[in-house]
Amino acid sequence: MQRHTPASVADAAAVAALLQIGAEIGADQVLDSGETFTASDMAKAADVPLDGVTAYLTSLLAAGLITETEAPRGFRAAADYPELRHQAGYVSWAMNANGPFIDHAREFLTDPAEAARTHRRNGRRVAVSSRWIGERAFYPQLVEEVVASGALRVTDLGAGSGALLIDLLRENPARTGTAVDVNGAACAAARDAALAAGVHERLTVIERPIESLADDPGPVAGAEAVLACYVMHDIVADDRTAQNVLGALRDALAPGGFLAVADAVRYAPQPEERRFSALFTYLHSTFMSVALPTEQEWLDKFAAAGFSRTRTVPIGLPGGRLFVATR
Repeated sequence: MQRHTPASVADAAAVAALLQIGAEIGADQVLDSGETFTASDMAKAADVPLDGVTAYLTSLLAAGLITETEAPRGFRAAADYPELRHQAGYVSWAMNANGPFIDHAREFLTDPAEAARTHRRNGRRVAVSSRWIGERAFYPQLVEEVVASGALRVTDLGAGSGALLIDLLRENPARTGTAVDVNGAACAAARDAALAAGVHERLTVIERPIESLADDPGPVAGAEAVLACYVMHDIVADDRTAQNVLGALRDALAPGGFLAVADAVRYAPQPEERRFSALFTYLHSTFMSVALPTEQEWLDKFAAAGFSRTRTVPIGLPGGRLFVATR
């Protein structure tokens, strides 16, 4: 089992804080692009005064998160930036995306219903940190499933900032995508990211809850692949809702289509998974009133909804599994 030195833990904390600042001011799209940029470019994209951006870039350069280029006053993300961002994603998700639960833990444990009404998570922080984790932990497996199947019509449920669909649209110019998310800020971020990536004409963004698909499955009708990354645990917590939504998804799929659900299992016991899985399970059960299923319970829910076969694929996120259910 890998052990982290105090220096490596300090590095992860520092990177998470620096990148979170970038996400808060909207500089993350510039950093994530992989393109050469100047301080002026970032100031314009983030709508922040040049002096403030210059100080921020000085810190990123000192931390080794960006490098200078041959272009005058040009910068680019460092070669190991994607891996460092992935590591930072775990810290950001745990401490920032779930900040209201931590900050108001006493209220949640004393009067959970009132606390849940009063203290809500920031949808964009959830989406950004999930993307930082997902791009290396489970996006590759989902992309592989879609590409191998040849699916050209793809719907992503709980699409967040749209990164997964944008990757798939870039991979094949004949592919179209539909992003569904209940959070307005996440939908806005997806539209902006699609425009920046030049795939906006092939991506439709729909703001609505996944539960609504049980009555109106329009956004998934005829899809050859439906993806859901860490959003279905909210749906399947109730057996009736699970069967209604999963059944509607199954019926709406194109012939030969599949539903790919990347999600968590309850208190994964393996040594390399148990700590993050313990946090994930506890936060959901105590602060979100969501009881995560075991791996077998997940499989049972797909079977109850009428899927003919479901296979489990390992992913890189502790406590996570990819379930690929075929019609």
